[in-house]
Amino acid sequence: MKLSVSALNSFYGPAHILFDVELDVAEGEVVALLGRNGAGKSTTFRSIVGLVAQRSGRIVFEGRDVTREPTHAIVRAGLGYVPEDRRIFTDLTVEENLEVGRQDARAGAPQWTRDKLFSLFPNLGEMRGRLGGRMSGGEQQMLTIARTLMGNPRLILLDEPSEGLAPVVVERMAEAIRSLKAEGLSILLSEQNLHFAQAVSDRAIIIEKGRIRWQGSMPALLAAEKVREQYLSV
Repeated sequence: MKLSVSALNSFYGPAHILFDVELDVAEGEVVALLGRNGAGKSTTFRSIVGLVAQRSGRIVFEGRDVTREPTHAIVRAGLGYVPEDRRIFTDLTVEENLEVGRQDARAGAPQWTRDKLFSLFPNLGEMRGRLGGRMSGGEQQMLTIARTLMGNPRLILLDEPSEGLAPVVVERMAEAIRSLKAEGLSILLSEQNLHFAQAVSDRAIIIEKGRIRWQGSMPALLAAEKVREQYLSV
């Protein structure tokens, strides 16, 4: 198993946010963590990479217990994280942003170069010298993913990759995720957009009010109308 999370509880101050969260991602699998806004998706991701200080449970990445490791060590181990708010360096160019994320090639992970990433995201290749602050939201999202891939991760967490993007950009993002899977990359993505998740994911996990409510294959979720209505409908 690439990633295994068990009995994960997380707190912000006195507020208990995650309750005994259990999930896993297998080799080469794309898993969607689905839920409404505020359900606990981003907190789950932040907890996995060590950005939530008050947490308990167990997080195992490629057989290595990283529960108590600092964020930089978890990332160095090959777990990439693409946050919802993008966090690109607005005063650096596209190429400079990519260089910030560079890590050495690692065994068992796809190896990424700038040219290979520009092939994956052609828009970025056309604006190599553009400052991050002068890019659209969709272009910034692509740059954030590309910068994470420059670290040659074995698994990436994609937090709300389609949020706020125009439909044509969402489709490009779906194509990119399918290409990443074809490269052998394991992906855990959080989403509110069921249509997008359906287009790219093998399995779905539903979280609601910090608790895992349902897990199964994407076809099983599409057949479970009552589950979708209860946990995903707005």
